Amino acid sequence: MTANRMPVDAPSPIPDLVQRLAADSRRLARDEARLAKLELTENMKRAGGGVVLLAAAFGAGVVALALLTVFAIALISRVMGGHLWVGALVAGVVELAVAASLVATATRRGRAAA
Repeated sequence: MTANRMPVDAPSPIPDLVQRLAADSRRLARDEARLAKLELTENMKRAGGGVVLLAAAFGAGVVALALLTVFAIALISRVMGGHLWVGALVAGVVELAVAASLVATATRRGRAAA
């Protein structure tokens, strides 16, 4: 029984191996950069759609809050005998208190996270 010998390539000189390694490394770096660019483009498209929806929701929320403020002013002024300035003052003070509370909460959370 005879053993089948596998042909073996002659050993390459070290400079050739280094050149092939450098070429493979450049190709790998280019491929990674191209993949990162494609992923970034896809993520930006997805995020762009989300930003548009978020902006639309923010706009609708601002309009809704403005209408609720007008309603609160009208309701308070009706209760106070038709004095519109009283309704506007009370609604404004309540909204400022809510805003101050939100700012204080955000500041506390920001300090806790840091």
